[in-house]
Amino acid sequence: MTGIFIALLIGILFIVVSTTRWKLHPFLALLLTTFGLAFYAGIPVAEITPVVLKGFGSTIGSIGIIIIAGTIIGVMLEKSGATLVISRALIRLVTEKRPTLALSAIGYIVSIPVFCDSAFVILSSLNHSLSKKTKTAIVPLSIALASGLFAPHVLVPPTPGPIAAAANLHADNLLLVILTGLVVAVPVTLTGFVFSNYLKRKYPYIETNLLKNETEEKEGEQPSLILSLLPILIPIFLMALGTVFGLVKGESQSGILSNLLIFIGNPTIALLIGMFVSFRLIPRSGRKMMNEWMGEGLKNAAVILMITGVGGALGSVIQQLPLKEILSSTTSATQLGLLLPFAIAAVVKTAQGSSTVAIITTSAILYPSLGALGLDSEMGKSLAIMAIGSGSMVVSHANDSYFWVVSQFSGMSVKTAYQTHTVASLLQGIVGLLTVMGLGLIFI
Repeated sequence: MTGIFIALLIGILFIVVSTTRWKLHPFLALLLTTFGLAFYAGIPVAEITPVVLKGFGSTIGSIGIIIIAGTIIGVMLEKSGATLVISRALIRLVTEKRPTLALSAIGYIVSIPVFCDSAFVILSSLNHSLSKKTKTAIVPLSIALASGLFAPHVLVPPTPGPIAAAANLHADNLLLVILTGLVVAVPVTLTGFVFSNYLKRKYPYIETNLLKNETEEKEGEQPSLILSLLPILIPIFLMALGTVFGLVKGESQSGILSNLLIFIGNPTIALLIGMFVSFRLIPRSGRKMMNEWMGEGLKNAAVILMITGVGGALGSVIQQLPLKEILSSTTSATQLGLLLPFAIAAVVKTAQGSSTVAIITTSAILYPSLGALGLDSEMGKSLAIMAIGSGSMVVSHANDSYFWVVSQFSGMSVKTAYQTHTVASLLQGIVGLLTVMGLGLIFI
């Protein structure tokens, strides 16, 4: 029993050390760990490669198109200026009298389809513009935006981490994961908002010309608000329809319309439809850019797919270990519940920096133990994903690319970034865990 846990610990340490100190790519680190654990698990040599390929292939097969479509939607929203259109609409809705609330809300919505670091870069000009208009220091505004972007990034599909975790944990009800993520992300985002308001008292407004809002020159080429929202809202609406009609069909025989709605409500089809809708965001003058933007989306998706796939392979190998039996015989196993996935993700995140790698690694390790932890129901899996996502926020510091994006585009010193952004990520992770544990008491 002890040997198995030591082997897992060594595997985690290897992933951390190889990616941080030796600068090995996460794909290679996870792949080497996968084969190392396979040999340790005593899998016959002739069967190791089939086990690894089965885990890799099944993971890519289940979420590959979803990741590709979601990434392309994000690029289309980013390049077309749709993210800025949505952001300005939210500012008008919330009013400029509450700039931190506006930026937290913007982050919450924009980060669902767009990577948080890319979104922060896109919105940094808006951030500085709002700082000047409202005479509010850039530090609290940046933390409000950064924390708002961070929460959905680690909690709400179709961002890569939660999608990969859903695949690794075999969470079949993706809509449930999305809805749970949206709910948990609210208090997590509000935590950043409250903390940013506290920072307003510590950091006075200073006039700055750090960045100019170059995007405003292209105002006439930007899409309408409704068109900007459609690639986000349509897939969610279709998945909701598919779930509802799936339940109806389970109770009685359904017709062609019901079967069609179930088909288009499948997450893969829904995201593909959202992707095609996002093509409407491309201005007529920029139609020739379509292939270039799609190429960028595919390039971004490729790295995520490879890491996600090898995470699935690692999970397949770990399933060969008797973790379930060991944890089942431990009286305190079920008491660990949602705390264990949070703790593992927090350790991996803090050590190596990437939230996505932390989520993929933790979910791959955790799957064989879901039953022993009392998390093998669909709701249990969804909350496990939320616990992992919350852990992957703890903490963002100098080994995290997002730390540098936030600090550099906000003009913060490293010391200030540690005192604000890093602390915010810690508070958000803790609130996320408490929220998930509260939901666990109610639903599982």
